[in-house]
Amino acid sequence: MLYNFVELPDQTIISHSEILNKDGKEQVRVYIEKPIYEGFATAICYLPDYEWTEVSGFTTEEMDYLKDFVESEAHMIFEFAATGGFDNASNF
Repeated sequence: MLYNFVELPDQTIISHSEILNKDGKEQVRVYIEKPIYEGFATAICYLPDYEWTEVSGFTTEEMDYLKDFVESEAHMIFEFAATGGFDNASNF
């Protein structure tokens, strides 16, 4: 399941998974997409390792920004992943 995290002013949407268990280690899959003329620019980042995969359609400058953004918000993304997403966490 993916939970919405934020929509940026350029229509880039950042979503995340629940806490996943991979080889005994907790991780969160962060999915990023942005509508472009040809369809969608996409990227996936696995936290806490900041492993980026399936990057397509984003410029180098956009990826630099997204990497900084995800790194600065990783603690919140992990917290929301553990509590069922932003909407659920904000109900407390």
